[in-house]
Amino acid sequence: MISNMFEIMFRVAVFIFGIIFYYVGYGVASVCLIPLMVFLLFQKKSSKFNAQGRAIFITGCDSGFGYQLAKRLDKKGFIVFAACLLPEEKGAKNLVSECSSRLKVIKVDVTRDEDVAEAKQIVESNLPEKGLWGVVNNAGISNWAETEWSTIQDYQTVSDINLFGSIRTALAFIPLIQASKGRMVFMSSISGIISFPATSMYSLTKKAIEAFADCLRLEMACYDVKVCIIEPGNFAGATNIQREKTADEIWNKFDDEQKKRLNRKIVEYCCHQVNKHLKNGNKNSDPVIDAIIDALTSPSPKARYLVGNVYEKICVCLFTHSPTFITDALIKWDELYQKKRSLLLA
Repeated sequence: MISNMFEIMFRVAVFIFGIIFYYVGYGVASVCLIPLMVFLLFQKKSSKFNAQGRAIFITGCDSGFGYQLAKRLDKKGFIVFAACLLPEEKGAKNLVSECSSRLKVIKVDVTRDEDVAEAKQIVESNLPEKGLWGVVNNAGISNWAETEWSTIQDYQTVSDINLFGSIRTALAFIPLIQASKGRMVFMSSISGIISFPATSMYSLTKKAIEAFADCLRLEMACYDVKVCIIEPGNFAGATNIQREKTADEIWNKFDDEQKKRLNRKIVEYCCHQVNKHLKNGNKNSDPVIDAIIDALTSPSPKARYLVGNVYEKICVCLFTHSPTFITDALIKWDELYQKKRSLLLA
């Protein structure tokens, strides 16, 4: 579904740039590249970061990005506080067995004030000499469904973890990050920039996180605290954040009125397309982990790290710089939209 859209975006971009180069000429294009070349030439190089005596607190370390990040930061010499929802399960136990004694697993449910407050006390009681250098708000879940297939509870479940869990954690740890003039990192998504059909539950939480982190970045600047946003594309294969759904699972949640009104074939086709998209997701988490580490250790970290393939980056560029009527038209070219339309008209 979304991968088809990225391909359309790429072809449109190539066509547009081709026209520009044809009519304007390569000379103008070369002149436009000069400022970029100067910027890259004089850009401040990252010095080797000394992790000794610095601590990082990471949420959502049971699996996925959080799990991989905790291991990488431990190898770099950081004191790592790895917050896990299920400390007795495989992910947390593997962290304990495979990492050094510098890594400590803490049980944290980010939807509970008590858990976050207790985690803060544990961190404060075990801080190294240079304090808490970074907080990575990574804990998150995903869900998809068309809006009318969903309940308010579905929206609340995703928001409680992705949005309010991150805000709850940030509020608790801001004083410690201010004291060290450290870093606060938030996990957003390409869905925090653009929205596609059937992604509203997830997308709204990521857009809200972007807004929260933007405000916090401006507020924390006077304390010399850096706030960064990570925006991964489709890394479903690396995180398994979204399990595959079946049409029966979705259909059986509907009441009798919905079953009379809705079209089961649309549900079946949506499931097929989304599951195919999930299977095509990047299985290598390294680009995202590299971005988070740069946000934590670079002397001049970016405010945003868009991590994705070329199709995803072009899609973001077009969706953020094109009029809405154009992006809406592009969505309507997508195979899923066309199939849904044909089923409704049948």
